[in-house]
Amino acid sequence: MTGDDRSTVPPVRLPAEAELARDALASPLLARAARLARWAGEGVRVGAGGELSDESLERAAAHLGLGGEDGLADAERAWDTALDTGLLEIREDDGTDGDDGTGEDGEAGDGTAAPGEELSMLTGGAPADVLDIWRDGLEAALADAAAPALEDLLGELDAEGEDGRIDPDSLDLDALDWDPEEEADFLDGALGNLYVLTATDPAVTGGAMVPLPVLAASMVAPEDMEYPTDSVLEDVSTAMVRLDEQFRMLEPIGIVDYRPVDEALIEEADGGEADGLGAPDDSGGPEEEDLTRYGMVRLTPLGLYGVRQRLLEAGVHAPVVGDLARESAEELLAALPGHGEEAARHEIELWLARRAPLEAARELLAAARGDDREAPRRRLACQQALSITGAEAEPALREVLDDGHLGGLARVWLSERGFADVPAPSEEMVFWLTVDTLAAQLATEEGGGDSEELRELVRGLVDQHSGFFDKAWRVDHPATGEVLEAMSRVHPDRKAAKDARKAAYRARSRG
Repeated sequence: MTGDDRSTVPPVRLPAEAELARDALASPLLARAARLARWAGEGVRVGAGGELSDESLERAAAHLGLGGEDGLADAERAWDTALDTGLLEIREDDGTDGDDGTGEDGEAGDGTAAPGEELSMLTGGAPADVLDIWRDGLEAALADAAAPALEDLLGELDAEGEDGRIDPDSLDLDALDWDPEEEADFLDGALGNLYVLTATDPAVTGGAMVPLPVLAASMVAPEDMEYPTDSVLEDVSTAMVRLDEQFRMLEPIGIVDYRPVDEALIEEADGGEADGLGAPDDSGGPEEEDLTRYGMVRLTPLGLYGVRQRLLEAGVHAPVVGDLARESAEELLAALPGHGEEAARHEIELWLARRAPLEAARELLAAARGDDREAPRRRLACQQALSITGAEAEPALREVLDDGHLGGLARVWLSERGFADVPAPSEEMVFWLTVDTLAAQLATEEGGGDSEELRELVRGLVDQHSGFFDKAWRVDHPATGEVLEAMSRVHPDRKAAKDARKAAYRARSRG
């Protein structure tokens, strides 16, 4: 896909590559993989698939300072990651070993694992090289997280051979209750939702963790559902179980910070008949400290980088804050409405930093003109950008005081900064600016504009201006009829809503 055909996600802020590379090197899974690759030294005997013998695995776990069954599992994951990333490579036997197929360590095997070429790149390569290796590890971790344990997959299938081991050739994959593509899509969807939340929610952007029930609900609950049904709550609970298992597996690669579901909740769920965790419903809701028991998650900066790379590979337009710094004012104002609050401010700051304040203000004002459908949003973005400029921009704002499109916002800017000799706006200009602001708000909101913020704005306007609708329908603005129609939908007073509908009809008839 190219151009406007591509899907777009909001922009995110990313650290420099060098900082991301340091985070990658510090991720537990990659760090352990590198340690095992160095530990392999002159070679460790392995099976046909690169697997370690039980004795070698125990020695690998001891080298990493890991113990118990969990330690062996973590060591095995680290070994597999070293193979997946090229930190280790397998050399097939060439007949130079002993006749009994043993290597220098005295262990039997089908080949030898030794440090691979990629190992030197972790310390001697550029940050981009380190990140490429980490991304290979991430892909392997995502595949592991999307695949359930083999024992869970087998279920009632009879796949054991005479020696009691699983016989892969006897597996009927069509009979397994597992769809690899569906599982991968589910995990990708969860990470994508986390990505968008990080880009748009100021709290999450600032580092707040997302409750697992909230993320699970975003995956399975209909967007327009005001109160979840029992069926939806059950689906949310099931999704939480899946996400809990997946995030536990993903945290060691450094893509997420994860606070797992309280083990006590899992034990309670295991003791009942349901497959889920009994996700909190909306009947008063749990206390905030109780909500944390259901799991909390956030993408790390390295995770943002990793998810963004996957989005780009999928053909999604995934911008980074700072991409617009060299672009024109027209492109900046067109893009800002898709930014989250924090991202927009940083994008503006980076754009302004490359320009003289007065010339930047003139460019912004010139780009904000127009009667096209997107013009109100451009002017709203222009106000947002100008709010960051200093007093040096004053001459540019005074130059447009008589401009029908810009005179109103210029007066607001000058008055807010306490400048003298700011002419009072005409009633016509006040109403035009009001319609323009509401049009921008409607264009920005999803679902046709029905937010509480818009309701309060409309209520305040009508209360402050006697006979508002008698004058508003006369405003010479392309969006007057649309704005008045929207006001009729959101105003809580029935008479005011009826007056707004009449005004909308008169505005459209006049047009």
